Amino acid sequence: MSLNMDKSRATAYAVNQRIVYPSQGVGRIIEIQEKSFKDTKLLYYIIYLEFSDMTVMVPVEKADELGIRAIVPKSEAEQALSFISEEYAPIPSDWKLRYQMNLDLLKKGSVLDIASVVRSLYHRSKIKELPILERKLYDSALNLLQDEISFSLGKSKEDIAELIRARLES
Repeated sequence: MSLNMDKSRATAYAVNQRIVYPSQGVGRIIEIQEKSFKDTKLLYYIIYLEFSDMTVMVPVEKADELGIRAIVPKSEAEQALSFISEEYAPIPSDWKLRYQMNLDLLKKGSVLDIASVVRSLYHRSKIKELPILERKLYDSALNLLQDEISFSLGKSKEDIAELIRARLES
């Protein structure tokens, strides 16, 4: 049996599959490689992250722990788009508390968590300008949401950005 057969059986994701790396964005597995580490051979996903033009190596056995997941199906992408136009509970006015809450949601990395961050910070920005760190968090969450939904629905990132903007303003 070849090493390639072993690799494909031992991994949850395949070469050329698009995945979501929480807080990093959508990536593409460009290779699954075996490397030696401390006298042990480990399999690694080699993931190219287009948004940051960066390639990362992630041990296959740590992928779940890091929150790496497949791109959501179309139904979940549409659910996230609906979610951002729904009523929402006001968020704390203390920006540091708000920032930590949103950062934690972003790290969890589900498409609904990301949509929640986008929705709450967008509406907060309409009340008062966001502090710089929060503005960066909003921009990052918005990019993550646009990226994943565009791949899930097979539409351009520009079309999805327009759709998200319209839903936020509705």
